[in-house]
Amino acid sequence: MINQDAPNGRVEGHPATAVTIGNFDGVHEGHAALISTAREAAGNDGRVVALVFDPHPLTRLRPEAAPARLSTFPQRERRLRELGADEVIQLTPTREFLALEAEDFLDRLVTRFNPVAIVEGDDFRFGRNRVGSVDFLRERADAHGYRVIVVDPVERALRDQSVIRVSSSLIRWLLRYGRVEDAAMLLGRPYELTGCVVQGDQRGRTINVPTANLDHGDMLLPKDGIYTGRARRVEGEARTHVGPWYAAAISIGTKPTFGQHPRICEAHLLDYDGPLDDYDWTIELQITHWLRDQLIYRDVQGLTDQLERDIAATRELVSERVTADAPAPA
Repeated sequence: MINQDAPNGRVEGHPATAVTIGNFDGVHEGHAALISTAREAAGNDGRVVALVFDPHPLTRLRPEAAPARLSTFPQRERRLRELGADEVIQLTPTREFLALEAEDFLDRLVTRFNPVAIVEGDDFRFGRNRVGSVDFLRERADAHGYRVIVVDPVERALRDQSVIRVSSSLIRWLLRYGRVEDAAMLLGRPYELTGCVVQGDQRGRTINVPTANLDHGDMLLPKDGIYTGRARRVEGEARTHVGPWYAAAISIGTKPTFGQHPRICEAHLLDYDGPLDDYDWTIELQITHWLRDQLIYRDVQGLTDQLERDIAATRELVSERVTADAPAPA
């Protein structure tokens, strides 16, 4: 939480601080523009601080309306630092914190960081009942000695050539319709799921297509269907050990051929020779292309024949195996 006892951010001889605040869910191209602008405001020798609400405040205020996650906090922290943030601070939305008046929130912010600039989008809101706004910040800028910099909305063209404003809400909408390639255009990279490999029904190994079953937690799963992507093994919270990338055929859905099941995400890693039944390891999964809808088959042979076609399509769309340093497929 923003603490009034924390040290002031603008001390003689210390670097200037630019602050940006938000949910940053997905860390998309619009968020990248905020970090870039904050860096310009702070200067190369300055400090960029991102204050990240996690979980979403609606999980406390109206849980039924809270959006599904596009990213975990560790994912957001890593990505924001990659974009240029020097410090990423988690703001936990307790009821006490959410009850802060906008003026109190701003006082705590200024006391802790004494920023030279506050960088936000035009729709930024904060404080109790969302009273705080960009105009609110501007009215108090001279008294507190900071600049308010409003970053213009970032727009991107989708595959159908429509041009839209980048937002986490729109990315969620695209994913719910299976439009993972369009979502990647707004994210600046493929949509990623990270989670623990857990035991499934182990049916895949009986048809020679073993899969890693991902515990996706409260992360948003795209529309039911078959996708291509790539996957790798990750160890340590700081991702200190990562394995090579493998092309992956990905299934999301309820396995309707075998009756009723909860929605799951499972991935068949092409040419992977490690044990998939070695559970409780972390897998990082990037979803790059939509292949087809989930279907119901008359028999297992029909399913295995289709899986062979899916794997062949995956080989065409994604490199069979790429090193950990290789860029994500387009």
